[in-house]
Amino acid sequence: MKDYYEILGVSRDASEADIKKAYRQLAMKYHPDRNPGNKEYEEKFKEINEAYSCLSDKEKREYYDRFGTTEGIGQGFGSPFGTGFGDVFEDIFGDFFGTFTGRRRPRPTKGNDLRYDLDITLMEAAFGVEKNIEIPRWEDCISCRGSGSAPGKSPSVCPSCKGTGQIRMQQGFFSIAKTCGKCNGEGKIITHPCKECEGLGKVKIYKTVNLKIPAGVDTGSRLRLSGEGEMGFNGGPRGDLYVYINVQEHPIFKRDGNDIYCDIPLSFPQAALGAEIEVPTIYGNEKLKIPAGTSSGKAFHLKGKGIQKLGSNYKGDQIVRVFVDVPKTLTPRQRELLEEFAKISGDEVSKSFKNKLKDLFTGAEK
Repeated sequence: MKDYYEILGVSRDASEADIKKAYRQLAMKYHPDRNPGNKEYEEKFKEINEAYSCLSDKEKREYYDRFGTTEGIGQGFGSPFGTGFGDVFEDIFGDFFGTFTGRRRPRPTKGNDLRYDLDITLMEAAFGVEKNIEIPRWEDCISCRGSGSAPGKSPSVCPSCKGTGQIRMQQGFFSIAKTCGKCNGEGKIITHPCKECEGLGKVKIYKTVNLKIPAGVDTGSRLRLSGEGEMGFNGGPRGDLYVYINVQEHPIFKRDGNDIYCDIPLSFPQAALGAEIEVPTIYGNEKLKIPAGTSSGKAFHLKGKGIQKLGSNYKGDQIVRVFVDVPKTLTPRQRELLEEFAKISGDEVSKSFKNKLKDLFTGAEK
């Protein structure tokens, strides 16, 4: 005679909670799927289930405690799937092997997120802009109201799973329920598909979405619009829309972070004699004083004339770099004056450079 208390490793006065706890631990240890091909563990697992089937049922346990046997307690008692077993078995193994008893209700799932790449100008990035964009996404078919069936028709019960959404397969001494491949777990199939959506229940549409782009965005900036993505599943919420910004190049201004760079040409007289010139900025023209003797490549900073930092009132600078624009052609008078200037200047530039070289090598010899 089998001692069910000994099999589960509990005392004869063990509580229901103690019995269930002991069963859970032993079932996890000896489950055949965790020990494939081990006949000894498979027999032990059957013994454990038989013991739990008896001791977890109040009536059966009282009968067993009184007579020391399970014979005569009622039809079907010997089955390891007696009252109470299915619940605890699914509780333990449901996450590992799928649903064993009944059909799980589909869980609400958030819809897929969408991505949209948007090109904007440097000025739009600097000051912000509001745009309407068209997003392709799936919506419920209006004609069939999302059912997939033609108006006036209804889906039919799946002939493979008989509407349960699951196909049961026998493995050893217990059965496993798998999702029906014919209806994908829906329990029904479309026999008269809607002509508008061809039975999908959804159609692709273009949704106009208003997008407010803040000042200071740059290439790579990402804006999130909650709930503007694809539809959810089984009543779940919509996904989100992510807009990725790409700032186009400007013909005059170059951006570096929050600073703006601009190259401005100077004539030789302006660079030599000094001048006051107008330079463009993203806020309009600004006057800039050029000191006499300015060399090509000199940089001037215009404070606060750059781009606003995203989410802040801080603004970068505009850096104006000047270069001497050498004319490619000269009038006879211009050539005459420059030749006269060259005679007067002599080789001052060369002398200056030679003196620097002389000082360099003289210092090296010392």
